[in-house]
Amino acid sequence: MTRQHWFLPETPDVLGLLRGQVAVTIEGLDAFRAWAGGDPAAADAVRDAERRGDAAKRALLSALRAAFVTPLEPEDVFALSRGVDRLLNHARDLINESDAMACPPDPRIAEMAGLIGDALREIDGAVACLTDDADRATEAADAAITHEHRLEHVYYEGMAALLEVTDRNERIARRELYRSCSRLGETVVDIADRVVYAVMKQS
Repeated sequence: MTRQHWFLPETPDVLGLLRGQVAVTIEGLDAFRAWAGGDPAAADAVRDAERRGDAAKRALLSALRAAFVTPLEPEDVFALSRGVDRLLNHARDLINESDAMACPPDPRIAEMAGLIGDALREIDGAVACLTDDADRATEAADAAITHEHRLEHVYYEGMAALLEVTDRNERIARRELYRSCSRLGETVVDIADRVVYAVMKQS
């Protein structure tokens, strides 16, 4: 009698790969916080993390294409990965803008950079329990948004303070850097909202 062997398609650890991308991004945002706090050399670490983050994203998307079954819908995994990728892209771009305009970061930018890093750690916690603790995932996503709300407060304080800056070039440059920080915050909200949406679809 001929025995047939059936092989199931490989099931890669998609969420593990996503958390790996998040881990690289946390490293990059920690370096971004250091740069914003006055360490110019940390800019290179941000750029290195951005390149490694791109590689992590590519590995995740390759696994997503090969996976027969995924713990989340592929579109949700893709959206989360894309959002996380944009955080490092925006951080790198902000550093490049700062260099191009010869406008170093100030304490408000440092505070906003720290809030972005704190928010992403909450996102990591949300991703870790997406499939087995919907309430915890939602709470972590909400906590990330709370950090973004604090960032908004710092942003508006900074924009108001710019009215007192007499140097036109500095005022314009710093306004652009503040806006770039605000863009980072908007990206955090997009990621957190996607976490909540993914949880809702599973319920």
